[in-house]
Amino acid sequence: MLHQSLTVPAVSRAEVIAAFSYALDLTEGQPAGHSIRSCWIGMEIGRIIGLSSAEMGDLYYTLLLKDLGCSSNAARICELYEADDRAFKQGYKTVGTSLAATLHFVFSKTARGRPLRQRAAAIGNILRNGGAIAQEMIVSRCTRGADIARTLRFSDAVCDGIYHLDEHWDGSGRPERRQSEAIPLFSRIALLAQVVDVFHVHAGPSAALDEARRRSGVWLDPALVRALEQASAAPLFWTALSSPTIESRVVRLAPHETERHLDEEYLDCIADAFGSVIDAKSPFTAGHSTRVGKLSERMAAGFGMDRGRTRWLRRAAVLHDIGKLGVSSTILEKPGSLDEQEWSEMRAHAVHTRAILGRIGALAGLADVAAAHHERLDGAGYPLALGASAISRETRIITACDHYDALVSDRPYRAALSQSEALRIMTDAVGTAIDGDCLELLKRSVDA
Repeated sequence: MLHQSLTVPAVSRAEVIAAFSYALDLTEGQPAGHSIRSCWIGMEIGRIIGLSSAEMGDLYYTLLLKDLGCSSNAARICELYEADDRAFKQGYKTVGTSLAATLHFVFSKTARGRPLRQRAAAIGNILRNGGAIAQEMIVSRCTRGADIARTLRFSDAVCDGIYHLDEHWDGSGRPERRQSEAIPLFSRIALLAQVVDVFHVHAGPSAALDEARRRSGVWLDPALVRALEQASAAPLFWTALSSPTIESRVVRLAPHETERHLDEEYLDCIADAFGSVIDAKSPFTAGHSTRVGKLSERMAAGFGMDRGRTRWLRRAAVLHDIGKLGVSSTILEKPGSLDEQEWSEMRAHAVHTRAILGRIGALAGLADVAAAHHERLDGAGYPLALGASAISRETRIITACDHYDALVSDRPYRAALSQSEALRIMTDAVGTAIDGDCLELLKRSVDA
């Protein structure tokens, strides 16, 4: 069996948050490292305009966590536009600022490939209710992001910066139609940094600068665009964005006076916060990560594991589905059976989980345990088709808890099953997918 060290190495908050930001990139359909690169861009702008050390600290976490609420509107985008939420979000960020460009994008993407009548109905709904729809989704995203930032004990300045990310300099943005300097400075910098990274990745430095200039005075603060021009004149500015060391560079940018090594309590807090991000991806998974975490912790204690080990396992259980942030909501919300391509994307969520958690020094030991929750004792699981001898007890616990909670919860393709029905199905899978000892303890745990 695989066994992981439970010793938590000294690690900074910046290192952990930077690593988790890759999960937010997945949800937004952005190339890996978008949040990291946006942080580099925004911090250079902050340096040019002379922000204080304390302000730079708040700006730093606003930039890394600007998309903290991004999973909350994924299912709604899928429902309203009948489109892949990740592709829709990615494409929308390259659309120009004019109403004509926005409408062309929305109409070209809404219900594409659907029967004409179905497509016309979806587009008609957007035409009639587009403003209300946009307001609803942005308020949901911004509120969720700011609320999670508060649970992570960030300052009001960081929370406000995240909440007002989608405000525009000319007052055309949301959620409050704020204008010019009424928009928090960190929000203005974060939006500019986001635009620059999207267009830099899309078409290079010149395109990024041209787009920032085009949006100056419309979406973007003209003074900040001038600061960007000054910052980007340094040779290191663009080469750093393409460097394989960009993440370590950004971690080193964290102002020391706002930094600290993490204790066990705060690591729990981070795991729970990103568990909330995971569960917000679909209305069918609300609370799933928390429930699997609590039940896994209870079972670990039942197996006689000490407090440190049960705490460690709970984090792995809470984060086991973080890779689902990279799965389209068209798949997660599908009421029928998945086709082969959809199953391939769904199975990839375990690979994403391994990649995200493997980046985090303090949590890297969780990666193999959490990512293996769809492995089976008979070797027919995924992503690695491990055999029973390679599947740890910790993973077997998470697998049993995940399986149970999924069965007793509503899913797009069926209603929730009763406890007795769920346990009967799991009993039939003992020795193939479910560990017998885990099932017996699960039965006692859910009755406790």
